[in-house]
Amino acid sequence: MGLWQAKSLPAAFRRGLLVWAVVMAISGRLGECKCGFEAIFNFGDSNSDTGGFYAAFPAASLPYGMTYFKRASGRATDGRLIIDFLAEALGLPFLSPYLQSIGSDFRHGANFATLASTVLLPNTSLFVTGISPFSLAIQLNQMKQFKARVDGHHSKGSTKLPRADIFGKSLYTFYIGQNDFTSNLASLGIGGVKQYLPQVVAQIAYTIKDLYELGGRTFLVLNLAPVGCYPSFLVELPHNSTDLDAFGCMVSYNNAVKEYNNMLKDALSLTRKEIPDASVVYADTNSVLLQLFQHPTSHGLKHGTRACCGYGGGAYNFDPKVYCGNTKVINGSTVTATACNDPHNYVSWDGIHATEAANKIVSKAILNGSYFDPPFPLHKLCDLHPI
Repeated sequence: MGLWQAKSLPAAFRRGLLVWAVVMAISGRLGECKCGFEAIFNFGDSNSDTGGFYAAFPAASLPYGMTYFKRASGRATDGRLIIDFLAEALGLPFLSPYLQSIGSDFRHGANFATLASTVLLPNTSLFVTGISPFSLAIQLNQMKQFKARVDGHHSKGSTKLPRADIFGKSLYTFYIGQNDFTSNLASLGIGGVKQYLPQVVAQIAYTIKDLYELGGRTFLVLNLAPVGCYPSFLVELPHNSTDLDAFGCMVSYNNAVKEYNNMLKDALSLTRKEIPDASVVYADTNSVLLQLFQHPTSHGLKHGTRACCGYGGGAYNFDPKVYCGNTKVINGSTVTATACNDPHNYVSWDGIHATEAANKIVSKAILNGSYFDPPFPLHKLCDLHPI
């Protein structure tokens, strides 16, 4: 079919053809193995950091990592993250953090995410302390440096670097923006935070277009989680009982997240038009997580808005004075925020992040293509490995 003929087809069908063309273009062969993603390059915050932050600022400790790795893995959960499950499904190894100098293997991609990262630059009056210096702009520059090193050294036979042609055969993933949204909610309120959210989505769109110039052709952007259901925010953010829905989540904050996610979705739609030979996919992880928080037992879990690892007991088991794994003196008594014995029954790991069990459920949901916009039937286009 020629281009002039394709243009006469309905828009939805043309998008389907485009998705197929992109996947087939990156595929080395069809039949034995349908999927040609040879690497993943990830940009994000603690929701997808596989050890970058703690490589830069060593402090990782148990009980983080207790479920799968049986040791501190640098991940802000008890086990695996969504990005880990995605790599497993594509038959790729876990992503090495770009900042990790010992033991890293970048032949199948790199992870630029770090805990507490933001999309916008952190050196402004907008952000409170505790924000990572590795903003999305920094992560993008690291990616550019990485590509330059690969392009310059590919002929020297490095065993830990990918081939120079890897960048057009890779999946570029984004799971970032939550810290931009939450870091100032207590001080600025929802209205104040909304003022700069357009800058956040614009920066994500800009980054995608910049990566496109580097050769990237397939981009997967995960939206923001329903922060109004997280134990930490239920404890720390101002609200009253009338703001809680029937499941104990804060309506106003979740509605604000929905507005942001719609803004992100619209920005990606515009980006898609600017780089029409690329695939820019929006993944609605928010909807899956919201189901888990509101109906945990329907998904094989028991606890929605209660943290597994924390201190204080009660409905949320979260105290901002002593985070998961830490020991502090409170009112003259030494207390420790310990982990539960059954994190597989919880949605929330430490009040701020999801458990491995929740991450696995979310990963399975998005991998079957049901939560992609536009439709991107990855499970049909690729021979996915079980997770």
